Amino acid sequence: MALLLLDAGHVVGRERLIDGLYGEDPPADATHALQSQVSRLRRGLREATASGAAVEHSPAGYRLAVDPERVDAHRFGCLAEDGRRALAAGDPAAAATLLTEALSLWRGEALADVLDAPFAVPHAARLADARAAALEDRAAAQLALGDHCAVAAELPELLVSHPLRERAVALLMRALYAGGRQAEALAVFAQARQLLADELGVDPAAELTEAHLAILRAESTATPIARRMPAQLTSFVGRDRELRQVAALLAQERLVTLSGPGGTGKTRLAVEVGARVRGAAHFIDLSPWVDSAQVVRAIAGAFGVRETGLLPSDSGPADAESRLLDALADRAQLIILDNCEQVIDIVAALAHRLLAACPGLRILATSREALHITGETLFPVGQLAVPAPDVKLSEALGSPAVRLFADRAAASRPGFVVDAGTIGPVRRICADLDGLPLAIELAAARLRTLALDEIETRLAQRFRLLSRGSRTAAPRHQTLRAVVQWSWDLLDTDEQALARRFTVFTGGATLTDAERVCGSSNADDLLTSLVDKSLVDVDAGRYRMLATVREFCAERLAEAGERAQLNRRHAEHFVALVEHADLRLRGPEQLEFLTRLAAEHANLLGALRWAVGAGATVSDLDAPPDAGDPKLAVRLIAASSWLWWLRGVRGESAPLATQLLDRLGSDTPAEEYALCVATAAQGHGDPSEHLARAATAIANHDRPLQRPYLLLLLMIGGGKINMPAEQQRTLFGADPWSQAFLRVGQGLELVFAGQPSAAEREFTAALDGFRPLGDRWAIATVLDKLAAIADGRGEPARSVELMDEAIALVEQLGTVEDTADLLNRRADARVRCGAFDAARSDYQRAEEFSRTIGCPSMRANARRGLGDIARAEGDSALAAREYALALELSGHISISAQETRARILIGSGWVAAAHGDVAQARSAHRAGLAAAMASGNLPVAAGAVEGLAETCLLAGDAERAALLLGAGAALRGAPPSGDRDVARIVAEAERLLGPRQYLDARQRGSILSRHEVLQLAGE
Repeated sequence: MALLLLDAGHVVGRERLIDGLYGEDPPADATHALQSQVSRLRRGLREATASGAAVEHSPAGYRLAVDPERVDAHRFGCLAEDGRRALAAGDPAAAATLLTEALSLWRGEALADVLDAPFAVPHAARLADARAAALEDRAAAQLALGDHCAVAAELPELLVSHPLRERAVALLMRALYAGGRQAEALAVFAQARQLLADELGVDPAAELTEAHLAILRAESTATPIARRMPAQLTSFVGRDRELRQVAALLAQERLVTLSGPGGTGKTRLAVEVGARVRGAAHFIDLSPWVDSAQVVRAIAGAFGVRETGLLPSDSGPADAESRLLDALADRAQLIILDNCEQVIDIVAALAHRLLAACPGLRILATSREALHITGETLFPVGQLAVPAPDVKLSEALGSPAVRLFADRAAASRPGFVVDAGTIGPVRRICADLDGLPLAIELAAARLRTLALDEIETRLAQRFRLLSRGSRTAAPRHQTLRAVVQWSWDLLDTDEQALARRFTVFTGGATLTDAERVCGSSNADDLLTSLVDKSLVDVDAGRYRMLATVREFCAERLAEAGERAQLNRRHAEHFVALVEHADLRLRGPEQLEFLTRLAAEHANLLGALRWAVGAGATVSDLDAPPDAGDPKLAVRLIAASSWLWWLRGVRGESAPLATQLLDRLGSDTPAEEYALCVATAAQGHGDPSEHLARAATAIANHDRPLQRPYLLLLLMIGGGKINMPAEQQRTLFGADPWSQAFLRVGQGLELVFAGQPSAAEREFTAALDGFRPLGDRWAIATVLDKLAAIADGRGEPARSVELMDEAIALVEQLGTVEDTADLLNRRADARVRCGAFDAARSDYQRAEEFSRTIGCPSMRANARRGLGDIARAEGDSALAAREYALALELSGHISISAQETRARILIGSGWVAAAHGDVAQARSAHRAGLAAAMASGNLPVAAGAVEGLAETCLLAGDAERAALLLGAGAALRGAPPSGDRDVARIVAEAERLLGPRQYLDARQRGSILSRHEVLQLAGE
């Protein structure tokens, strides 16, 4: 079947099939033997009715009638080729997406089940080479997108199996250099050059040599610069001098603030600076956010820093600012913070802390006022220069204000040019508008429907009216409001209605959103018109309104008396959206809806703020808040809770959930109340009373839960639900997801009860239930549990196989933290398999990922693993250095960090024992035992006890060593499998005591209580 699948949909000749199946030694009657094989295959396919495939016969041979798109190998090839074309066409984002999808189809070695067949080896080699090429192409795309950390983490694994692929070496070097690791990049080159000479007798090819020279010369071409800037749909005109000045300032100063009133072009100037300066740069728009927690998480989110991973763990949500500081601590990075004025005090304090903790960090802020902190350099962004009436035509045409008008006017009316006949009115318009870029753009956009002289006349009339009004506002602010008012007055009634109602959206909107919330049946045409008039921007189907225009239109919304109505309609729309998405986040559409809802994050929080009664969603934050709607708010929290879990942003809504709890009535449905409590528990308050009440309510629930995941979220929040098995079954509906989730819970209970075999049966049943549903999170979670059981049973190879699939799934979900965690654990299993090179690659990738997301404890675990490998390879000095570094990194107090710390200390104990330092070894193992018991991890505690057994042997007490070995096996629940250290100690203790006395002592140790074990270990 595999041979036919490789040519799915095509006829494969008999001779080729015979050669492929039997090689050079076919049976005497090969034709009949082939027919017999085909008959068996047909029977098998008929029995597997879901396959939809059949073997067809023709005079030319046999054909497997199946769509090649259903065959992973063919689909992989097509996607990889599409990705390669996208990369060549200069679209790295599309290339990365296509290549990631292609690579996700791999589930291990190609043709692994049939490699003994004569045809298989060359085909497997071809597919492996194609996979390696796809990995290289994706790495090139990731570098072009500025994601050098992912490349530095992923390519070492490829080079373990393909060490002579020069393109992969060159890409890895460029990624390392981009991360400031020049010495490591050069070391990679030296190693590759030596390997090429030893294995092939050749020098590095041009691509590798060029990468080497670029790094030596510190050229910017050594790696693509990581710039994550918003796409700009118009050309940059009129600020060339300022662009050079700001770039020069950033080369010398660490905090530069572009200041000035709205409409002067601060944001656009900042974006252009970020696109031109050397080094990594991230742009963060702060306009949707109103409090400190939101600002911190907006910045952290831009770097992929989450509160928690996806897979359940003992660690609660980390402090977002601490994680951010850890992630940026050793990066050379420019952060652009846009629209700081509404959160100016928050940004000032945060910028001060970031700059103090991260020496390689630079900040470029845009604000209507200064941050007023030490080290700030203020750069006022003023008006564009307008030519005087009497200057030469060439000079007038070259002035910034006229150039901007000409550029935008040509976009609105193709063929329009500024020349001797039009320079007069253009110059006067620019002068009347005080050279303000936004005002000039709004005026130029009107050339689509108005003549140039008509624009001049209407603007002049507007400014005469302005001169009679308030003179307290700054002149440029008066000018900008006047031109926005003028643009507004030229809108028809429907356009004005949509423009003012659109301000209810906090983070922009899709066309569908605008239609449903703003109540406009022709929103498509109206939005297109507003885009044409430069009042709204559109990018990739998402519409946004400039902050200055939005402020003005929000005032019109309030004047129309529509704010309360629109806030409610906005909240109801997004409640309906997340309720619709809830089931889809647990199925094959998971990735699609995660992407869709990630774009609506600001809108969801804005809707929640209004519904809780914490404030309006429109930009006028000084307006008195509406009363909100607690019932709508709790529906929104309940429907969003799983989304927030999957996206790692549980803590962001916690303060609002806490505020809501006091407003909920006794008629609140128990399920919605419990999810609100679980969300509030992720904050800094004390929801213990509500947790107890929610746990009781759910324990007494008499019907299946609509959202059964609430039990997990409530437990993570600290809620303890005690109920009999029968009540558990009542809470889970008959739908496949609920039943599979129930089996996961039962499996976990069996694990905690020390029954791994029974737990494995439950997890396997859960996996069978989740697979047809396509829930990547659920499948990865169960694979993780099954891998742990297999590893504990002494089957590390099986554990690695399960981890491979789990890692592929969490990579699709984009959770770097879980990827790093699983890489560490896969590496542990590979060490037990003796696959040190592959394990080393996993640990290195895990450390690189952990560095990027600011997770020191996970970095510590990776360094601990590298220490274990060094110790296993006999390099105790390197092992000691790795353990010391790991111990320094593991200073956090979460349960998972305690486990990591325990394993580091145990490794240090083994090293000390190898050097004959019994006292140091005993001290390290005892400290490791204490940390392991604090984390509740008995298998790790067993490792410390077994390490202490070696110290007893070194001290001449073989009987105590045997007692401790028995106690260690009892703590672990099974004898250690594949642990060479323990095997060595067992052999030595048995030799010293004799088999009978050794077994007697070991048996006595195995029945000791935990308290007695701790006493024995501490003596």
